[in-house]
Amino acid sequence: MTAVVTARCAAELRAARMVWLRELLHFVRGGAASLVSLLQPLLFLFVLGIGLARMFAGAGGGHTSDYLMFLFPGVLVMAAQPPAISVGASIVWDRQSGFLREMLVSPVRRGTLLTGKCLGGATVATCQGMIVLACGGLVHLPYRLGLVALLSAELALTGLAMTLLGAMVAVTIRRPRTFSTVLGVLMTPLVFLSGLMFPVSAMPGWMAWAALADPLTYAVDAMRQTIAARARPSSLLFQPVAWGGWHPPPLAELGVVAAFIAICLAVSAHRFSRLD
Repeated sequence: MTAVVTARCAAELRAARMVWLRELLHFVRGGAASLVSLLQPLLFLFVLGIGLARMFAGAGGGHTSDYLMFLFPGVLVMAAQPPAISVGASIVWDRQSGFLREMLVSPVRRGTLLTGKCLGGATVATCQGMIVLACGGLVHLPYRLGLVALLSAELALTGLAMTLLGAMVAVTIRRPRTFSTVLGVLMTPLVFLSGLMFPVSAMPGWMAWAALADPLTYAVDAMRQTIAARARPSSLLFQPVAWGGWHPPPLAELGVVAAFIAICLAVSAHRFSRLD
């Protein structure tokens, strides 16, 4: 009995690994497209970011490098977003082409296939975000092993959250055009309400409440507090998110992101198991 269970688990792991590897191969083979998708966050950081930083510094708000470091976690999320949500797009297109049907009739659990795709998407998103992370020195982010390791781990968790969000939308919507529209409408406010360009404390009341309901707010703020604890910028921009006057530590904020991941995974797995 034990040998049967072991063999079954090994088969499930092999299937998940193959699906995960397929997502990585798509990333490697589409190298030019991946590099092009990095232009937007890099332009956002080094064109718009520098302009806003100088305006902020001219108004007496601190050093230019402080604002660029403040902006940097949001740029990491922007860099990880395209490959993360592309997993959802691949589910929709695989269903249209009939390839998904061939996967679903394989002798493995459907949850294994979904897990492999989402882990593959999160891995690609993390790798793409780490390319931008390697440019951190240009905004005076110190290259310290502990800081880079923590930011990489937080980026991986954020990439998984966005991947599962895309997968949840994909298993609910059948048409590719509708999927792109819905996900675009959904992701834009999630990214810009996350405190990407300005702190939540500077938002009007209604917007601050919307930001506190946004899981990406806690991912961005956790990375921002990680940077603040080790780079020690002088700007007051790095004030953490507050819940009724209480500032949750980064570990609690990452717990919110993990809870969002669990919800998306449960909904996605339930819907994916019912696909025909």
